[in-house]
Amino acid sequence: MIGAVSLESRRVRLLAGVLAALLLIGAGFALGSVLRTFNQPDDDSADAGFARDMSVHHAQAVEMGMFAFRKAQDAELQIIGYDIATTQQYQIGMMQTWLDGWHLSPTPPKGLMSWMPDGSRALLPDGRMPGMATNDEIEKLKGTTGKDFDILFCQLMIRHHLGGIHMADEAIKLVKDDRVKLLAQQIEAAQQLEVTTLTQKLKDLGGQPL
Repeated sequence: MIGAVSLESRRVRLLAGVLAALLLIGAGFALGSVLRTFNQPDDDSADAGFARDMSVHHAQAVEMGMFAFRKAQDAELQIIGYDIATTQQYQIGMMQTWLDGWHLSPTPPKGLMSWMPDGSRALLPDGRMPGMATNDEIEKLKGTTGKDFDILFCQLMIRHHLGGIHMADEAIKLVKDDRVKLLAQQIEAAQQLEVTTLTQKLKDLGGQPL
């Protein structure tokens, strides 16, 4: 009888220990969730602003990159255009996934570039972000062929990348999320390399930067 009581007591203690462990695990998950929510970027953060604005900036580069992939006379420009389009489309997906996970709208509540130190003053007079082509320039790129297309693509993409590099450089200084900072660093490095390549290609084609 004593042995049976002792066995039952051990079972009770074991069950109590398991329940206590489960409660601690549950509390840990709950605390982690609260901390993640507390620390996640908000609407006014540089993290959210960069993700929103760079998504828009990238979208135009994707469009121009696909033009080059389909239309460039120079085979190397076709490859560069494809790389730009695929890489930046993938990065758009990353940034939009972050915004969704932060429960934030993809549309900036205070307008483009509001997260930058200069705010909306960083925008061009017509409201474009630095480096972005005008609608007329995009239409001209669509209608141009041969060597003239290659020159215009290099000109527009160099300027576009320089604007993107400026945004990425500011993001590196301002963002808090390590993932966002890493992406900004990757964007800056990749686009600087492409600017170097496109500048040499433009020179070879006999063109001048815009």
